[in-house]
Amino acid sequence: MTIIQLQYLIEVANCGSFSAASEHCFVTQPSLSMQIKSLEEELGVILLDRSKKPVIPTEAGALVIAQAQETLKAYDSIRESVAELKGETAGKLRLGVIPTIAPYLLHKFIPDFVKRYPKVELEIREMVTADIIEALKRDKIDAALVASGTCGEGIIERDLFSDTFYAYVSPSNPLFERSNIRFEDIDMNDLIMLSRGNCMRDQIIELCEARRGLPTHYYFESGSLDTLMRIVDCTSSMTIIPEMALEYIPSSRKQQIKTLAKSATSRRIAIAIRRTYVKTSIISALEQTIMEKISMEKAAR
Repeated sequence: MTIIQLQYLIEVANCGSFSAASEHCFVTQPSLSMQIKSLEEELGVILLDRSKKPVIPTEAGALVIAQAQETLKAYDSIRESVAELKGETAGKLRLGVIPTIAPYLLHKFIPDFVKRYPKVELEIREMVTADIIEALKRDKIDAALVASGTCGEGIIERDLFSDTFYAYVSPSNPLFERSNIRFEDIDMNDLIMLSRGNCMRDQIIELCEARRGLPTHYYFESGSLDTLMRIVDCTSSMTIIPEMALEYIPSSRKQQIKTLAKSATSRRIAIAIRRTYVKTSIISALEQTIMEKISMEKAAR
């Protein structure tokens, strides 16, 4: 029995198929299947019911997977503890990132981080806030990049930087001629929103409700800020976007960006961790790398 075999077994159970698991593990499907078959032969039991779609663990498989998960946690903890003792930053970091951060921030720090810390295995998942909270509590991820103040009890949030909100307005919208927009002047029927589950949506709704009631529905919602902006471009609507998205708007559409009135129109980007978190050196290294990149960007403006 090997660590690799246990990792492959857990991944098949999580993915529900050998092909998806092999892609996640960056191995060929025959190689992954052979390793799990060898494990089954060693234990003398069938661990996965291959007749089902998706593939599911057998009774014996569920028992082995539960203990394998604890074994892998202990294995990672040993490696990370020894690395810290040696003054190294090493091990696996499972990082969740909300959709309104991922497209605009990940590419800025990942190249430097993996180059600076080659012994760290970085596993990143894009997730909405509710899923991040659940994943942190269930030890499915080690840390997350979120909007500050959204994770609740049992989770520590350490602020990294501020991200101001802006309006992105269609040239056909009556507010297009303004350079600064107040929330009370926005026709809520013109405001298109991120879909439910996105914490930025909740914050925008809170800002709007503080000024006046919302309509009972929105005619368009999306999980992607880029999609929202494309809809604004072909309608008379508007949306709210974070500062980190501004640099990706073509110069021909920069005039559609409007500042918002000064009252609380920003969010803080934070790294979220469990109160009982480990992997201190890796998470600290991640924080430092992100802060350095943000500081360099601000200095270059």
